[in-house]
Amino acid sequence: MVLLGCNVLVGLAFAFVSPFFSMFGTIEVGMSPFAFGVFMTALSLSAIAISTWLARWSDTRLSRRTVLLLGGVSGALSYVGYAFVRDVAWLTVIGCVLGGISSITFSQLFAYARDLLARSDVSPRQVPLYMNVFRLFFSVSWTAGPAVAAWVMLHYQYRGMFLVAALCFFFFTVILLGFVPPVPPWATAREAAIQMPLRGVLIRADILAYFVSFALLFAAGTMGIMNLPLLVLNVLGGTGQQVGIIYCVAPAFEIPFMLYFGLLATKSDQARLIWISVVLAIVYYALLAFVRVPWQIYPLQVLSAAITAVVGGIAITFFQNFLPEQPGTATNLYSSAGRIGSTVGYLAFGAFASAFGHRAVFWACAALSVLALVVLLAGRERRPDWGAGVRSEGPDPESAPPRRGLSDTACAR
Repeated sequence: MVLLGCNVLVGLAFAFVSPFFSMFGTIEVGMSPFAFGVFMTALSLSAIAISTWLARWSDTRLSRRTVLLLGGVSGALSYVGYAFVRDVAWLTVIGCVLGGISSITFSQLFAYARDLLARSDVSPRQVPLYMNVFRLFFSVSWTAGPAVAAWVMLHYQYRGMFLVAALCFFFFTVILLGFVPPVPPWATAREAAIQMPLRGVLIRADILAYFVSFALLFAAGTMGIMNLPLLVLNVLGGTGQQVGIIYCVAPAFEIPFMLYFGLLATKSDQARLIWISVVLAIVYYALLAFVRVPWQIYPLQVLSAAITAVVGGIAITFFQNFLPEQPGTATNLYSSAGRIGSTVGYLAFGAFASAFGHRAVFWACAALSVLALVVLLAGRERRPDWGAGVRSEGPDPESAPPRRGLSDTACAR
């Protein structure tokens, strides 16, 4: 329950900032679309490097609580910096250093949740459902977050929006300090990290195929989330309030979709669900290219919700099953695919928006989704058999680390 509360707070911080960050960079700070793309690329590359290092340490040396505290403090400080600084150079420093450290919070929360499930009496076959419920609480933050952020921005400008996001990270840190005990890494995780370094993971054909395809999907998603508010404001003649509503519709549908697909993942092939979500992404971006008024985007967000329920929910468990003894590294592998995709998306967004307009950006998103589907289908013969959500290769569930309480584990150190 404590981790669920932390998950909601991190989700609120992201929900307050993400839908309006492209507006902040291009309108408030005055960057061109291309300059903003370069700015976001620098932030993503920094986040990839820092989070990869911290994730490996969370599996081998530091407790996840320590890593989460570091991310929470850095997240609060970074948003305070965004609230008061308008110089591009200093914003880049703040984003690369403090924002890069805070980027570890999402993956570490899910790695910690996977640790707790491994120590509990929950059947391994039920893990996808539990992890999707955990992801659901992140989506709950987005049901009201963007609309509230739009109201805050209307009355208190961007400074107020960033300060509220910083406050979310502050409460996140306080909860960690008061209610989350430090738990040392498993000995098996340290041994697994030595035997299978990250570069060894990435050269596996099955992992590489999904890593590349998810990077392409996240590239499309990044371009879409950056382009959608600007399409509404600059092309469709909409308002900031309509942007907030658009970003609230999808999370409202994500909640039932998360539950449904999580339950479905315990009984069917997770990979097949991922393929279906990629097809939906192709349809979604193609339809966005044809909208003529803001309200037409509202029903399309239902497709976005279905895509997120799989790509942002089941896929986390899917990647964790590749490295069951290293949930920190595995979840960060998923997050790194997202950050690499974001880097490509930031650069591609600036280039396409400047050269071809905002509608062309969605056609590019659809093309990236098609390419992701091709990569998935090309690697389908090499992927492991996941069965009903449990990897059939690798360690047997009975040989997993001992399931014991947090206090017992801490004392065992």
